Amino acid sequence: MCAKGGYSTGKYFGTDGFRGEAGVKLTAEHAYKIGRILGDLFGRRRGVKCRAVIGKDTRLSSYMLEYALAAGLTASGADAYIMHVTTTPSVSYVARCDGFDLGIMISASHNPFTDNGVKIMNGQGEKIEDGVLAVIEDYLDGKFSVPFACGAEVGRTVDYVSGRNRYIGHIISLSTCSYKGLRIGIDAANGSAWQIAKSLFDALGAKTYCLGVSPDGTNVNDGVGSTHIEKLVKLVKENSLDLGFAFDGDADRCICVDGRGEVVTGDEELFVLANYLKERGELNGNKIVCTKMSNGGLIKSLEKCGVSVEISDVGDKNVCDLMSSSGAVLGGERSGHIILSKYETTGDGLLTAVMIMEAVIESKRTLTELLKEYKALPQITLSIHVADKKAVSAAVADMAEKIQRSMGVRLVVRCSGTEEVIRIMAEGESYETCVAACGRISEIIKEV
Repeated sequence: MCAKGGYSTGKYFGTDGFRGEAGVKLTAEHAYKIGRILGDLFGRRRGVKCRAVIGKDTRLSSYMLEYALAAGLTASGADAYIMHVTTTPSVSYVARCDGFDLGIMISASHNPFTDNGVKIMNGQGEKIEDGVLAVIEDYLDGKFSVPFACGAEVGRTVDYVSGRNRYIGHIISLSTCSYKGLRIGIDAANGSAWQIAKSLFDALGAKTYCLGVSPDGTNVNDGVGSTHIEKLVKLVKENSLDLGFAFDGDADRCICVDGRGEVVTGDEELFVLANYLKERGELNGNKIVCTKMSNGGLIKSLEKCGVSVEISDVGDKNVCDLMSSSGAVLGGERSGHIILSKYETTGDGLLTAVMIMEAVIESKRTLTELLKEYKALPQITLSIHVADKKAVSAAVADMAEKIQRSMGVRLVVRCSGTEEVIRIMAEGESYETCVAACGRISEIIKEV
């Protein structure tokens, strides 16, 4: 099952954890206090020894936050198991399968290296419940204190790299095909998947060509990864590869490049996987979940294939909520955050890549051929950095509605859940109309 609920209006925690500039908005003191309150909530207050597993991405500040979290947890009597550099979905998997009380991932996903974040998961590997986040925020604001552990009650840290290895084995086990003879491009974004992705595809027999596998603490997402797909496109074309897969900083997203060098977004991935699961009789109710930012062509194309689509608000937590309530086993976002609830409780870029490979190999068709029946509508997306995203969004809401009606486009203007950014999406009958609509909204935003 997917996680239910999410905290999107807190002082510290947004839609994807506590995220911001490391050392400024998110400090080592914050991390220490988060560890302190989590150790208390999941340990002393329950009368048990709390066990927490921690993973991190390759950012320079991830080490600082990792040690601060571990110090806070052990000071409150909890044991901290350290997975070191690993992916968000691997922390989720290990938390769920190895009986941990909670999992913590240190990452700012696709953001630049100067940012970082703390994502908290429960013992099922799902995003932590709203009530727990509310208590954490109260503690961060100094509204109450928690006691220190002493004597034999003090916690310890445990090296747990074995958990990461077990996760790799789990993903490998999900493949029923050999990739021998296939040439695959990998862009690991100099992030969490920089070792894992190549190990995975090598183990399955593919010949791999890699980008973004030289992290130095400051180059995560720097011109590479799922948000900078152009380098993978070039790699695929120049080496005549069969497929390419690009991940983000914590590898919970995946964007593909087909053998022609064409970019395959999360919408196209959902189309391929929906049909693959339907053919196997594994698409419960023959329906999937996508967000309002997904291309309208996805809905129309899937309907022709006998698959219905339910639409959620943007954000993986909203996708998960609707999947849980509707019984759908597949959902995702255009950004490449794909959730396959049969296997995971969160989005997993590596799992997405493996399932795409399975669909290609079992069908004996190329990814291009699997997308032959997919017809996208003209769509433009734009991101604008602002000082106060909520105020700007509220100010332009009415005007956006008027532009949508007058220009005959579908227009979505929303605040990013992870950055001080307003995102604009326009979809219509022509690219020219979409560009014009985005231009009008951007002008209004600049005026505001």
